[in-house]
Amino acid sequence: MAYDESLAMRIRSIAENMDQPFVEKKMFGGLSFLYKGKMTVGIIKDQLCARIIESDFPNLFDDTNVTPMNFTGKIMKDFVYVSQDGLQSDEDIKIWIERGLNHARSKL
Repeated sequence: MAYDESLAMRIRSIAENMDQPFVEKKMFGGLSFLYKGKMTVGIIKDQLCARIIESDFPNLFDDTNVTPMNFTGKIMKDFVYVSQDGLQSDEDIKIWIERGLNHARSKL
């Protein structure tokens, strides 16, 4: 299994209710959700990954469920992993989608 399909279904459901034009694309060996060609969130194995505006980073790591994305042996700029424990509610997931959208919009 390349990514957690149940998490993908939860993200799809939440994204539909946000009325945003997301496109799904296989990336990083998992699944990513793009907004106007820019990655917002994705799934690698059972973790959510999110692309975050740099100014939002300082307090993110106070949450033990959030870690820097270290996909290739090197920390990736603007990316974090969120463990399953940090995704208990749909509201938790929506917050990460919104953070990803903020990053995507900042690049348009």
